[in-house]
Amino acid sequence: MAVLLAAFVWVIYDSFTERIVEVGDTGPSFSVTTDHNKKLTRDNFGGKILVLNFWASWCEPCVAELPSLNELQKRLGPKGLVVLGVSLDKNEANYKKFLKRAAVAFETSRDPEANISASYGTFKYPETYIMGADGKVIEKIISDRNWITDPVYKRLEGMLAR
Repeated sequence: MAVLLAAFVWVIYDSFTERIVEVGDTGPSFSVTTDHNKKLTRDNFGGKILVLNFWASWCEPCVAELPSLNELQKRLGPKGLVVLGVSLDKNEANYKKFLKRAAVAFETSRDPEANISASYGTFKYPETYIMGADGKVIEKIISDRNWITDPVYKRLEGMLAR
């Protein structure tokens, strides 16, 4: 009886605790159809390294880092890096207008209910997960950055050279 009670308490506790993905964890599975009509999943994204960036058009730091994410995709995409931006924008028309104005060069998709970001424990934006082809999180970055001048660029380059 005590074992059953303990298991019951654990299930209740576990269902109320927030899951937060950290470095070394396997990222939760997801499947999106991008704005270019490509189906991408955590396990099948078409590259060696996935840069999964959670952002929104109303988030100033998110918008500030978009040009460097574009450049990151242009420079390292041919070597096996895939940038996927998952937007939390609720208004689809505004989101599409923004993408046109911003000339986003990497794959994007919209998750207006924030289901994917919530599965990662992401509630601050921008937040980025760098994952290997095995789905394991190599690096987690909370905040915006210039992806070309930041030391993470050299680390990504080194990982892709292997």
